[in-house]
Amino acid sequence: MKKNLLLSLFSGLLLWIAWPPTHYTTFLLFVGLIPMLIAIENIIDSDYNKKGKKIFATTFIGFFVWNTLCIFWVYNALKIVGEVVALPISLIPYSLGPLLMATACWLYYRLRLKVNRNWSLFGLACFWIGYEYLHQTWDLDFPWMTLGNGFAASHQWVQWYSCTGVYGGTVWIWVVNILGFLIYINLREGKSSQLRLKLLSAFVIVLIAPLSYSLYTYYNYREQNNPSNIVVVQPNIDPYAKENSIPAQVQLGILIHLSDSIGQKNTEFFIWPETAIPDEMNEDNIHTNPYFLQAQHFLSKYKNGNLLTGAETYKLYDTQKTPTATYDPQGKLFADSFNAALNIENSAEVQFYHKSKLVPGAEAMPFGSALSFLKPVFEHLGGAVGGYGTQKDPGVFYSQSGIGVTPAICYESIFGEWVAQSVKQGSQFIAVITNDGWWEDTPGKDEHLDYAKLRAIETRRWVCQSANTGISAFINQRGDVVQQTKWWTRTAIKQNINLNSEVTFYVLYGDYIAKVGCLLALLGVVFILLKVIKK
Repeated sequence: MKKNLLLSLFSGLLLWIAWPPTHYTTFLLFVGLIPMLIAIENIIDSDYNKKGKKIFATTFIGFFVWNTLCIFWVYNALKIVGEVVALPISLIPYSLGPLLMATACWLYYRLRLKVNRNWSLFGLACFWIGYEYLHQTWDLDFPWMTLGNGFAASHQWVQWYSCTGVYGGTVWIWVVNILGFLIYINLREGKSSQLRLKLLSAFVIVLIAPLSYSLYTYYNYREQNNPSNIVVVQPNIDPYAKENSIPAQVQLGILIHLSDSIGQKNTEFFIWPETAIPDEMNEDNIHTNPYFLQAQHFLSKYKNGNLLTGAETYKLYDTQKTPTATYDPQGKLFADSFNAALNIENSAEVQFYHKSKLVPGAEAMPFGSALSFLKPVFEHLGGAVGGYGTQKDPGVFYSQSGIGVTPAICYESIFGEWVAQSVKQGSQFIAVITNDGWWEDTPGKDEHLDYAKLRAIETRRWVCQSANTGISAFINQRGDVVQQTKWWTRTAIKQNINLNSEVTFYVLYGDYIAKVGCLLALLGVVFILLKVIKK
């Protein structure tokens, strides 16, 4: 059992070393799962009792190591509640993903009892994709560790994400690892050299063909010339001082000064970060709000200028129009709070977008009323649990000149299909507004930027990222970071980007690979249940 545990830990460490933002180690993704598969095979071939439980426990430990080492920075965002109290709370994101990963491996074992090894391995890949898609779509969504994200630091390898999205990368990793595992099994069991040659050939082809196609696409991709001047601002305001110590008017003064320092007459968008305007604004009375008037006065110097900014907003209702609206007994009204993005221009037109992919716990109560008893705990994490409203569909902002832009607020930029749906509606570039200062100077901010490169490839759109504290950047349609700021630096950067109106296969069809994988995984679970019932 000790040997299998070491193999599992070895897998976890290999995957961690391969994970962004580490460069030059991405290739380890192609072998990182092989030790784990060997450990599972050893348990299956052993005379242990309760093999399923041993497989679950063994794989959970390895995946827990990988997951925790990659997202240890989550703890930094929770320290506000107390360093000791934050530790058990951090175990939720550290453990939940590995529990689902281990469940996929357990289902593989159950399927293995009914069918041969090859079909079971196919089932394992489907079960894994099923877990990843579940972890992207349920109330506890956290798709940060989707395997296909592992190529974010080596985006030149996966230019075909414009057809498949990140789930194509998940399939690629699993197929290569499974073939490597079968080669090992062939050697261990002394099977025919002819079969070994076929497996080696398949391994090389599956590894080299997608890589060659991607590199060819990368070096031959040409953007259509359709320039637009964009300014991205990084005010670098301490996130803990942002809400309390520094008046909102002073913060706006910093943002305006930075914008004016490099703004041009032909600048079409100024992009400010998440909650750049920290004091709540009533959306229905926005035109009389002093912060709005201050922002519009700034824009008056730029005839074609638009200001895309993060803000805290709210709406009032006579009745509870939404599930997230809360009742105010003093005002006798219901209120919805929003983590919002606004597009302000030189007119009376104001466009709103409400962040809809909310951080579980901090911004939204998972499973609604079922876990309402945990609200007092989560309220200490700085969010408005149960109070943040959302919208059903992704948004697109349009300038007076007709330019469409996707507003993605922080966490939303890791949801490929969500961003693609906005692009499908007519967006010509993507604006990511975020505040990564909660994670401090850790790989979290770097991973967040790397993942934005994948959105650029999937949609073939420039990504303009504005971070309050973190890394702000411009990313071109190939996923190259053309410009970026330094951590904890107050600055602004500008770039002529190329707008694009053509849509990719992925934009048209979204996460079709994940949906097919989920269907096959569900059929596999039904098959296992039927066999158990029959027995």
